[in-house]
Amino acid sequence: MEMSSFVLAVIEDLGADLDPSTRYMRYVNSLAAALPGNACALLKKEGSALRPLAVRGLTPDSLGRRFELNEHPRLNAIVTYRGVTHFPNKSTLPDPYDGLLEGVHAGDLNVHDCMGCALHVNGKLWGAITLDSLKAGVFDVKVERAMAMFARLGEAVVHVAELTEKTDRHSNSLALGQGEGNGLNALEGVQLSRREMIGDSMPIRELKHEILTVANSQLAVLIHGETGVGKELVAQALHAMSTRANLPLVVINCAALPDQLIESELFGHVKGAFSGAERDRQGKFELANGGTLFLDEVGELSASAQAKLLRVLQSGQVQRVGSDKEHRVDVRIVAASNRDLSAEVKAGRFRADLYHRLCAYPLHIPPLRDRGDDVVLLAGYFLEQNRSRLGLRNLRLGRGCEAALKRYSWPGNVRELEHTLGRAALKARRDEPSPMVTVELEHLDLVNEVEHIHSVTVRDLGSVQDAANATLHTQGIAYRDAVDSFSRNLLQQVLKQTGGNRAAAARQLGLDSGNFHRMLKRLGL
Repeated sequence: MEMSSFVLAVIEDLGADLDPSTRYMRYVNSLAAALPGNACALLKKEGSALRPLAVRGLTPDSLGRRFELNEHPRLNAIVTYRGVTHFPNKSTLPDPYDGLLEGVHAGDLNVHDCMGCALHVNGKLWGAITLDSLKAGVFDVKVERAMAMFARLGEAVVHVAELTEKTDRHSNSLALGQGEGNGLNALEGVQLSRREMIGDSMPIRELKHEILTVANSQLAVLIHGETGVGKELVAQALHAMSTRANLPLVVINCAALPDQLIESELFGHVKGAFSGAERDRQGKFELANGGTLFLDEVGELSASAQAKLLRVLQSGQVQRVGSDKEHRVDVRIVAASNRDLSAEVKAGRFRADLYHRLCAYPLHIPPLRDRGDDVVLLAGYFLEQNRSRLGLRNLRLGRGCEAALKRYSWPGNVRELEHTLGRAALKARRDEPSPMVTVELEHLDLVNEVEHIHSVTVRDLGSVQDAANATLHTQGIAYRDAVDSFSRNLLQQVLKQTGGNRAAAARQLGLDSGNFHRMLKRLGL
């Protein structure tokens, strides 16, 4: 097809009834098909960073990354110039996509062409489009002109998408009896204590919709979910999207409160109220006046503490320890627990009247294992954070890691994923001391994933009995030693089958050659 056909397709889409994500993806697909190159992206400026909204030819985790402009000089140069920015082949500025092109390993990116163009909507910088090629010299003057034309088309696409969002937002807010300003995408890009709600799976989209439904009300919200799912992040989102956003969000961890201090922490005290009370002190309720009080791990409160909390929720009055005066407070309560509080009520461990006060609007956060491809987006988000923290040019996932992340059950949820990738980044940098680092399967160290890889590999080799014999005598030794013993036997077997050909053995095992050689070295082979 000629380029004019792709241009016409974008123009025709302007009049079509499309949701923003579909509109953006169709635009990027047309751009990628019309112009030479291996990867292109549409990025929106949010705060000091660019967030990819649609990509073609980049790894899936790139959609979860946030490219800080002060750390990516090429992107910064693109957004600060009105025209097309074309970087010379020998440019010393690092490319933010090095190692992120789909199906390409970091070592293969020696020389490539890169260009981009800023997008302005309603007179303001909105974001940018970028185009990368592995082949040098493919972006000539003709391609630059076409890129400029697609940038103007992109601005029209964004304008239409945002008009559609505004209309949908208005319709939704009228249906909910709220003021204008809420919509499903309103949470995108909202910075929540240096964090963001990353994810596009159906469970997380439903959660975002629920947050937007209740955020602007005065109802108490009870957030429940497993450990590590991000309950405090949801509490921050509820506060940020409410009319109380400019007033305090006060957080208190109920599990860390000694019972004898609960009254002082929640309600404050006056000087001399007890030993050590050397001055008047406001409690959390007073500090949160006009704003939101987040009671984290509320299920850990003792029976006496529950009674004291209930009394304040019923009356709206707080009384400092040692004082006869009461203060009226206007506080929106958000509580969270990893326990099933309804079951706790039935078991007699949590007050039914307090539960119903807290649970005016329940919110359930899905565990990471139920969120599908969100784990890949989150991985990109955390990898980019670690790349910046470690001062690396690039930090990427190696072969098989994406599938491993999606297979793992993540009992510790998002928090476990964050810590896993943080450890993996450090190990990968240790094993690959260069500006471009690849996280391999062995760096992730996912226990059930190790078992899965070994079982599949052995089955494919037709050596189940050999594998069983190799692990018969592992009782009484550490798990890691048992795994190393298994790995050593397996690698020796495959090397024997391939006549000592390491490259063939790595291919047969489905491992990256660099990873395979590091495993040989670590296991003393």
